[in-house]
This record gives sequence, structure tokens and C-alpha cells, in this order.
Amino acid sequence: MADLAVTSLNLSHFRSYKYGQIESDGGIMALFGKNGAGKTNILEALSMLSPGRGLRRAQPADLMRRPEALGWKVSAELHSLSEIHEISTRAENDTPRSVEIDGKKAPQVALGRLARMVWLVPAMDRLWLEGAGERRRFLDRMVMSFYPKHAEATLAYEKAMRDRNRLLKDQVNDPAWYKALEARMADSGAEIISHRAEVLARLQTAQNSAKSAFPKAELRLIGVEHTTSAALTEAFSAGRMQDLRAGRTLDGPHRADLHAIYAAKGVEARACSTGEQKALLISLILANARALKDDFGAPPILLLDEVAAHLDADRRAALYDEIHQLKAQAWLTGTGPELFEALGPRAEMLEITEQDAGSEIG
Repeated sequence: MADLAVTSLNLSHFRSYKYGQIESDGGIMALFGKNGAGKTNILEALSMLSPGRGLRRAQPADLMRRPEALGWKVSAELHSLSEIHEISTRAENDTPRSVEIDGKKAPQVALGRLARMVWLVPAMDRLWLEGAGERRRFLDRMVMSFYPKHAEATLAYEKAMRDRNRLLKDQVNDPAWYKALEARMADSGAEIISHRAEVLARLQTAQNSAKSAFPKAELRLIGVEHTTSAALTEAFSAGRMQDLRAGRTLDGPHRADLHAIYAAKGVEARACSTGEQKALLISLILANARALKDDFGAPPILLLDEVAAHLDADRRAALYDEIHQLKAQAWLTGTGPELFEALGPRAEMLEITEQDAGSEIG
């Protein structure tokens, strides 16, 4: 069993599942079934055992099984660093989701202290071709795997920036209205920038020190000139007139972008082939997992949806070998069992089917 693993998962009225239960030995889980059977829904349920909105970034109301719309619940037994915890999270109609750990209510951030999760879903395949906002979210998700409270810093920054942008749109010129907001933006912004820079350095080190079949990426953060709270405060103040003309804040960590180069070829990620872009993504996910293993004391739980797409048989086998060497619990999905043949006895195989009453497991 992995040092960090979900050994029992229970779903109630979650997405396509009226009820569902999976028992695991804490190793690699290979879920296969036709498109639309409900495989990704299981991975999404697992992702709700971490802080945030999960791998689809869905609102709690969107996770309810239809047409009943009775609310939903995900519960699990989690083995974490020699401890066993009972975790549940749920949401009713028009209520935010709540969390319980060992029968006691807890904030979402507490989930990050017990378990770390890293995921890769097909929507990320176009990461290097999308706008900078998608790459920031991708980076911030990795940052949160190291610093669960990073989410609080980003929320504080975004709230203060929304308030400042409202003043800018209303053409408010009084400096007194801006100073407090800019101070909050500067403090949380400096924290965001510091976390991002540190995690990028850890990812780079994890890539460079590993023997991997996947390509290394040269990573850097661009679009960020001011990195300290004092420098950000000065930049916000100096930029007010330009921001007033634009009606929005033009400087700060919300303008950052993740830049990657396929190191062996010296080619920007966005100019690589589809297969190379996928390989770079997998390389970053594996680097994230290796760095977290050193930081947290155990590798994170990996949620890899349709991970075999754009990978040939050799690359698939290499990926499975690296997951096994990490000693991480991984939940993999694919359309057929043949995609997981290279795993052999190292994985539990589970078929997911779609029935009239909804998705069924096994």
C-alpha cells in the first residue's frame, strides 16, 4: 500500500452515481469503460477530497445527480502517513460544500494537511495553446499541492483587485480609496509570487534529478516585474492613472504566465507537436509528485484521466513504471483494459458501465 491512499470511496447522488462504492488495496487503480460511463466522475469525486473545486472546477450544485437534485456526498477512508482518517464532503441545495474529518466539521484547507492530490485531465492537453489564465491556474494548482493556504492568498488578492477595479471603472480619483486595497493586494500578491517561484524551482530540480522517459522542460514565470510587497505597492500607486484609462489593474501576479521550453530541442512548448505537449505535461505532473514526496513525506495521490491518449505503447509502459517506482496510489482511466496491459499485476482493474439507472462500478 502507498503511504498516502484512499482505500474506500463511497458516492451518494454524485454526478451519474446514485450510489457507488470502491474498495482499494491502496495501489494503482485502472478504471476502464466506454466514453460517458462515469469514469471521470469517480476521479472528480476523489478530487473533492482536496481543497478547492475539484478537477472540473465545478460549483457544488453542478455535482448533484439529476433529476433528483437531492444534494450529494463523497466519503472515504484515507491512509495518510501511518494514520487512518474518515473524510466526507457534501453539499445540499443552495449551500456551499462542507467537510468533516473523523466526524468533526473542518475547513477545506484542512484536507490539504492530510492528503495531497495531483491530476491530469484531457482539458489540460491544450494548456500550452490556451491563454495565460489557464496556465496560471495549472501552476497555482501545483503550488497548492505544496502550500494549501496558497488558495487563501489568491482569493484575498482577487477580492481586493475586484474592489479596486470597481473604483477604476467608476473613475474614482481619490487616493484614499485605493491605498488600503492596494496594501492588501501587495501583501497577498507578494506571497503568491514567492510561492510560485519556489514551486517552479522545486519542479525544475525534480525534473533535472530524475531519470525519466519523459522530456524535461525549462520553466520560468514571465510577465512579473515586481515581486515584493513594497515594490507592488509602489507599482499599484504609480499605475493608477494608466489603470483608470484602462478600467482595470494592469500590473501584478494576475498578469503572470508560465513559459516552458522543451529542453532537449530548445523549442517552446506551444510550438511542439500534440504528443510532445502531452509528454511535457506528464513530465511536470511526475516532477510535482516527486517533489511532493520529499516535501510531504509521501507521494501524492495521482488522478490521471484518459492518460493513455497521445501516448504510444512504449511511453504508456514507461509512465506506469515511473508511477510504480514512485510508490504512489494512482487512479487511471481509459476506454479499454488493453490500455493497461503493461501494468500487469501491479494494478487493480475495474470496469465502469452505464446503466439506465446511472453509472455502475464493476
